[in-house]
Amino acid sequence: MPTTLPRLKCISLLNSFPKQTPTNIKQIHAQLIINNLNSPKFFAKLINLYSSTSSNPKIPNSIFHYFHTPHLLLFNTLIKCTPLNNSIQIFQTHFSKQLIHFDHHTFNFILGACARSPSYPTLKLGTQLHSLIIKQGFFCSNVLVPTTLIHFYANNRDIRYARKVFDEMPERNVVTWNAMITGYCWLKDGNGKNAVNGLCLFKEMLLMVGGSEVRPNDTTLVCLLSAASQLGMMEIGVCLHGFAVKMLCKVEDDVFIGTGLVDMYSKCGCLESALYVFWRMKFRNVLTWTAMTTGLAIHGRGEAALEILYKMESDGVRPNETTFTSLLSACCHAGLVEEGLQLFRDMEQKFGVVPRIQHYGCVVDLLGKNGNLNEAYDFILAMPISPDAVIWRSLLSACKIHGDVVMGEKVGRFLLQFKEHSYAELAHKSEDYVALSNVYASAERWNDVETVRKKMKAKGIFNQSGLSSVQTLSNDTL
Repeated sequence: MPTTLPRLKCISLLNSFPKQTPTNIKQIHAQLIINNLNSPKFFAKLINLYSSTSSNPKIPNSIFHYFHTPHLLLFNTLIKCTPLNNSIQIFQTHFSKQLIHFDHHTFNFILGACARSPSYPTLKLGTQLHSLIIKQGFFCSNVLVPTTLIHFYANNRDIRYARKVFDEMPERNVVTWNAMITGYCWLKDGNGKNAVNGLCLFKEMLLMVGGSEVRPNDTTLVCLLSAASQLGMMEIGVCLHGFAVKMLCKVEDDVFIGTGLVDMYSKCGCLESALYVFWRMKFRNVLTWTAMTTGLAIHGRGEAALEILYKMESDGVRPNETTFTSLLSACCHAGLVEEGLQLFRDMEQKFGVVPRIQHYGCVVDLLGKNGNLNEAYDFILAMPISPDAVIWRSLLSACKIHGDVVMGEKVGRFLLQFKEHSYAELAHKSEDYVALSNVYASAERWNDVETVRKKMKAKGIFNQSGLSSVQTLSNDTL
């Protein structure tokens, strides 16, 4: 690119968005200023270009402030393109000063940012925006705004308010239905209630009388297959499989529905059906391969899971962190100690995947379940990252299985040092005390059992009751 550009050449270059280098962008920027081409439309594209080549928000921010009067198009582009925390901070600054009248694009972009960065401050901001959206009339005038609100509340784990927004909407499209169904299906609650609500909402969707805009699509099916796998309800999964074949596509042609079916059949105990769908698929991505290795791991088919890894390589697909978690889990279920340890070594050396805490946990589980308790203990102490409570629990469980009271006592001390900060962690703390108590009980050290139980009572920690679920089916299950 020459140092100086013809006056209008920089405008055409703005439109060739993906092809520009950082140097080119700076030259275009200079020409816009030199030639007094101060249209906000041009500078909005410039913000987009800078954001695509750098994560530094300073230059896009300075472009926005180049205009003395804040411009809505530039503001929307800025909060859309800058990193999440920066976009939220920029919005809050202008929100407090009330210098700009927002439109539906503003609310969509900032609610999307809050949804992707869930926390108490973003939940509070989103709730304020909800009120503003209603006051300014955007709730009823634009279907995308309340749809993004549903997505925002669901991602912040407030499914009750997400459903409230959904029920109050005067108009819904397929994206709205998918947002609500996705919120239910991906928010796991321990007893499967949300997954059931997602399936019930799908049934409502099917009963809707209207145009094609409210018909389920592949996104709907993928979410529902996840719900069926959570609940272990293969009958529902089979119905969804049939629905996909009749109404949407050939399953072997859609990688996302195919992957969902592999996952559902595996987790519902029908491995042969999962393999049948898997090998018929015309295209398989890393998620598909990982779902299949997870299924083989669940069913104790460790050697078959390892074979999948080599077939993956020949298919040109590189395994990721989740793939290795599944493979190491498969080795653990099948008792393949040497194979699992070699796989752990190959992760970084051969495949370039840096081990995470979950991979270290799998190795500890592998060694512990096979009776190599001292090796597992030394492995934990040699870890380059701090072991979490889950890893120590895994070793404590192995100590109980193999009746090693000395090691169990040592591991139990580590576990009880972890502080609980939430109700969920308090429940796990209860499990830790009970597990240590059971280790003592297996060695008939009843005085120690009594001591542990008294400590629990003194700290106000009570054993959590177990629960069971019973699946009942009727003719109109779906």
